[in-house]
This record gives sequence, C-alpha cells and structure tokens, in this order.
Amino acid sequence: MQLSENARVVLERRYLTRDANGDVIETEDGLFHRVAAALAKPDLAHNPDADVSALEKEFYEMMTSLRFLPNSPTLMNAGKDLGQLSACFVLPVDDSIDSIFDAIKQAALIHKSGGGTGFSFSRLRPKGCAVRTTGGVASGPVSFMKVFNAATEAIKQGGTRRGANMGILRVDHPDILEFIDCKAEDATITNFNISVALTEEFMQKAVEGADYDLIDPHSHEVVGHLNAGEVFQKIVDAAWRNGEPGIVFLDRLNRDNILPSVAAIEATNPCGEQPLLPYESCNLGSINLAAMVKDGVVDYDLLGRTVDSAVHFLDNVIDANLYPIEKIAETTRASRKIGLGVMGFADMLLLLGVPYNSEEGVALAEKVMSFIDDRAHAMSARLATLRGGFPLFEQSTLAGGPALRNGTCTTIAPTGTLSIIADVSSGVEPVFAYAYIRNIMDNTELVETNAVLKAELQRRGLYSDELMRRIVSEGSLAHIEELPEDLRRVFVSAHDVTPEWHIRMQAAFQRYTDNAVSKTVNFRADATRGEVEQAYLLAWKLGCKGVTIYRDGSRDSQVLNIGGMDKGKKTTPAAGAVISPRPRPSIMRGMTEQVQIGCGKLYVTVNYDENGICEVFTNTGKHGGCPSQSEAVGRLTSLALRSGIGISDVIKQLKGIRCPSTIRQQGLSVLSCPDAIAKVLERVNAAIENEQNPAPLAEPAPKPLQPPLNPAAASDVIRMRFCPECGAAIVHEGGCVVCPNCGYSKCG
Repeated sequence: MQLSENARVVLERRYLTRDANGDVIETEDGLFHRVAAALAKPDLAHNPDADVSALEKEFYEMMTSLRFLPNSPTLMNAGKDLGQLSACFVLPVDDSIDSIFDAIKQAALIHKSGGGTGFSFSRLRPKGCAVRTTGGVASGPVSFMKVFNAATEAIKQGGTRRGANMGILRVDHPDILEFIDCKAEDATITNFNISVALTEEFMQKAVEGADYDLIDPHSHEVVGHLNAGEVFQKIVDAAWRNGEPGIVFLDRLNRDNILPSVAAIEATNPCGEQPLLPYESCNLGSINLAAMVKDGVVDYDLLGRTVDSAVHFLDNVIDANLYPIEKIAETTRASRKIGLGVMGFADMLLLLGVPYNSEEGVALAEKVMSFIDDRAHAMSARLATLRGGFPLFEQSTLAGGPALRNGTCTTIAPTGTLSIIADVSSGVEPVFAYAYIRNIMDNTELVETNAVLKAELQRRGLYSDELMRRIVSEGSLAHIEELPEDLRRVFVSAHDVTPEWHIRMQAAFQRYTDNAVSKTVNFRADATRGEVEQAYLLAWKLGCKGVTIYRDGSRDSQVLNIGGMDKGKKTTPAAGAVISPRPRPSIMRGMTEQVQIGCGKLYVTVNYDENGICEVFTNTGKHGGCPSQSEAVGRLTSLALRSGIGISDVIKQLKGIRCPSTIRQQGLSVLSCPDAIAKVLERVNAAIENEQNPAPLAEPAPKPLQPPLNPAAASDVIRMRFCPECGAAIVHEGGCVVCPNCGYSKCG
C-alpha cells in the first residue's frame, strides 16, 4: 500500500483495532484484510459454492490500491463484535413525549455505534400550543432540539465517532423564524447541522414576494401567514452570518422517493446527501477518481470494474451489518439502499489539465457521474437476477422495469477522513489549499504540498521551498504572476472558484445521482448577503436538492492569531498552519491587581512583552476562593495568548461567567474568578494599547510561526478554524468540519 504519513496517522488514531488498554493491536494491512473478509462472507448466503477467498482478494485489492473505500463505520467495525457498518440513519419524531424520547434513546444507540442521525421536527406542535392531556402549553421544536443536543453531548464521549445530527423544519411550520435563528450563537445546539425544508410553492412565492400559509402540524389548520420573500431573506441573512441554516428542497427529495406509498421523505442524514424514510439507513462508499486517470485520460474500463466491485461490496454490507435497532434492520433490508459516490474529483481535473471552474470541468463531471450511475444500476440489476430484487421493489416507483437489488445506488458524500487515507481531494470539492506548513518537533517547519502540484512544478523545473512558502502565505496560486498562466488557470483553489461555479458543479453531479450531493459553496469573507441569495436561487433553478454555504471567517472561533502577535489584534493564519505556543519570554513587564471576589480576595498578575499580554498568574487570599480553578484559568489563558489567540477573544470567553458568589465593588459586578480575570485583562490591555512608545525589551522578538502575510493579498488567504486535537487547520465540507492532519471531524 502506498499510504502517506497522514494516512497512517489517521488509520492509527481512528480505525486500527485496540486492546482493552487502548494499545493498537492491528496493522494497516490487517485492517483491510479484516474488512475484506467480513464483506465477502455474505456471498455464501446466496451461493453455498461461492469462491469467498477470491472475492475477499478482490475487495482487499480494491481498497489497498485506494481505488475505493467504504464509509468509516465499515472500516472501523467490519469483522468486529460491534459490527455496525452504516454511516447514517433517519429517525421519526412524532408529536408525543413517548415518540420524542424514544427517538433520543435510539439516537444514543446509533451514536454509540458510530452512526449519524437525521430528524425532522416538523410534526411537533408549535410553541404556545395547548397540550390537552396536561393542560399546559407546548414548548416547540427548538426546545426539544436542545434536549437531543444534550443527549448527544453526553453519549458521544463513549462512542467510536462523535455524534452528529441533522435537524430539519418545514418552512411552513409556525416556529420557522425561531428555528432559522436557533444557531445564531455558535455555542448553541452544537451537535446539529440544521436545514430549512423549502417547498417549490414557497420558492415561487419568495421570488414573487408573496405571502404563504403557516400550518399547525397538530391541527393541520392555517394559523398564520408570512411573506415568503422576507423569510427567504432571513434564511439568507442567517447563512451569511455563520453558515446555518442550510436549505433542502423538500419536493425534489420526494419527487425521487422510490417508496411514496410507504412514507414521505422528511429528513436527511447529517450532511444532507442522503434523504431517507423513517428508520432507513444507508451504506456509503466512494471511488477515488484520481486513481482512474492513466496516461492523461480517464480509464473507463478500470472505472467500470471498480463500480461493479463497489456495488457488490456495498450490497454485502447490508447483509453483514449488525444494526443497532431491529426496526432499522427490517426497514433497511426492505429497500436495500446504497450510496456509491466519489472522491478525488479535483485531483482528476488537475491530472487532466482541466480547470474546476470551466465548462470543460462541468462537462467532465456529468460524463463521469453518468457513467458511474449507469454502471451502478446495471450491476444492481445483475445482482437482482442472482439474489432477487429488493423486497419492496413491486411497491416502488421502479416497478415495471428491470428488477434492482438496491432501491438507490448513488450518493455524493463528503469523504472527510477517507480522502486523507487515499491522499486525494475530498468528495467533489475543489482543492482547499495547495500548500500548508506542518510544525514538527523542535519547532521545525515542514511545507506540505499537494502531490499533483508538486509533481507538475518539478516537471517544469519550478519547484522550490521558497515558492511553496509563498503559496502558503498567499493561500492560492492565482496572484503569483511568476508562474505560467496555464498553471494558475488549472490549479485553482476553493476560494478562486466563484459561488456560481461551485453551484454549477454541484448541479452537474446531481443530474446523475439517485440521492443528493453534499458540497460546501465557499464564499470570501467580504461576500454580501445578495451573493448568498443569488447562489441559493441558482441552486434552485439548476435542480440541486439542497445547499450548504460557508463564508470565510464567519464563525467567531474560526480565526486564530498564528501570524504576527500584534498586541492581541486578529491576524490571518496561513492555510494549514499548526498551532504551537511561542516560548515564554525571559524578560517581561507586569502588574498585579487585587480584586474583591465573592469569596475573598483574588490577586491577578498580568505580564506582557512587545507583542502584548502573554502571561497571567492568579493567587487567592487566605480567606477562600477557588485556587486550583483560578490557577487553571491563568495557565490556559497564558497558553492561549502565546499560541496567538487574540486578547479580545480570551476576554469574551471569560467575561460573564457566573459562580454562586458574586459581589459588587466600585460600581462593578464581579461574577466569578474568570470574570474578574477578564476584567483585569481588559484594563491592562487598554493601558498597553494607549502607551505611545513602549521601551524595547532586552530579549529579541520571537520568530513568527509562519511567513509574514502579504497585506495586499490578505483577503485571499484562506482562513480556517483549527483542530482541537492536533492544531492543524480544519476545512468545511457539507456542513461539517474535518481536520486533514489527524482526521478529527465534527458536524454541527
């Protein structure tokens, strides 16, 4: 296997089997043998004479050559006692306490086993509606989402993957305005992605600026009216603000519902690409398109054979799976939905010399995906002749045609850690960053470069460490005029691609995908609300089933100060930079302030150098206080400030924290030790910033952790949130964040 260093790290951290002490007891090769063996065995149920060893070899070779990888739960759990192989589930939430808490329990079991869950809260009666059985009033969908969120937070600590949810509400629900703004604060409902379910009627009225009806889901009566144009603008404003909510076009999901006689589709999985009926699950896998390019052309023969093997593999997953709930097992086996998708599409374009943001790129997307979709359905039909069609085939909209083994065959999912293992671009996204800096031991900086770009630059005799560092600083090749124009035209990054081209590419893949396409439409930080609105309208017009957008820098916790530590002011880190605290200066200035807190006296010492505040000590008087907690706050504050987090961000996090003992002194409320520390930091920082000419210190300024940014290109630098586990930059895809360095991921 040709695994990158990153891939080996991710496999060890996330996938390899460990013993009871947490020690790894499995090799990378052993993992793929384990998975291949477990997924070959179901053939025996259909043919006792099946050559299982040959099939195991076929599956093993397909995975170890990195031509195809299944979703993470399959890699983690196949061949183990847990045995839960599905990535995503949808659970119903009906308008009763029993149903609501049944769903919470079922979600906990799913999260524990490594799956994600989607819910529609559209059946819950609105806030303030009378509850006849208790004589009280309903608290509404958003209040119950907070209960689901808290349960997820509790259970995810012991699960194999972090729990993720999708929460959906119909646009005609009376609580829709509260729902749209329920994630206005980033710290609220953190384990959910949210999407508004829009109808075709609503979209038409939004364009016209007309009113539409609000329907009470309990009584089914019209209980009010809103202006569709104004509600649409509210959705746009919220998405512009911090990327939430996304939107799904509900009528389109149900247009392609193959089992409308069984149930309507109301919800999707956490990243939005898999619409499912209640209690359905789906098994996903992705073909590495970069591996399908041979000698500058697409090898369709290899691609076809890979599709055949992948469909066979995913169909076997349904039989090998140990489902967390029996109702899910029954429902999944009745429709046998699979979702074969792709990764490495941007790398395929680079290898072929085709720009992502071009008509040629869109045309290639359609050609490749139509081939995969046709071939997947043909293979499913072939399996049906050997094993029978899916049990509900005659009740489906597909009845009358050739029997299919699988109700759906294709889905474009975000590939997250799978693309790290395969060392290719994620899903159908453009390349996010072509070069980034990895800090290793002894503060040594290693420049990591996209493999395709590095090979092309070396072929042309242009590669140099200096050039790579400039690409890190610029965040793109677009403005490096010394590079050939054809190179800059092809090697475009996510922020070189306009939202229009993002949407057009998503629509191209959607035309030949049974389910939906998970993709993030990237906007620059200075994008306007009007640009977001136009992207949403274009997605509607071009036939997309949903949209997720992310405007660079739009979340409070996203930007960390990794560059010049300019007295607490925010600076923009280079894409992929790793956080590493600068050394503690040997000489600093400082001041100590006594603060009266509710349980005694707190002494706060604040030290600073020419780069601003970098150290905080605390000490409590003999009459009480929380010495260990205040010391911990001081240590973590010092670490954060030396790691480049802006002083204003630190103050914002500490200020306002309450404890049972509060006090007022000199007209100022002191709510807790952290609150007192924040207020001292605020005063000291103001004093430092007002000092005209601070005297230089004896110690020279520490070396910056990255090359200084070019001010003229600062707006072009890609700014990302950083991984809480390893410090590498995190990228946004499909409503989730993924660390390309260690594989950490989180939705919501």
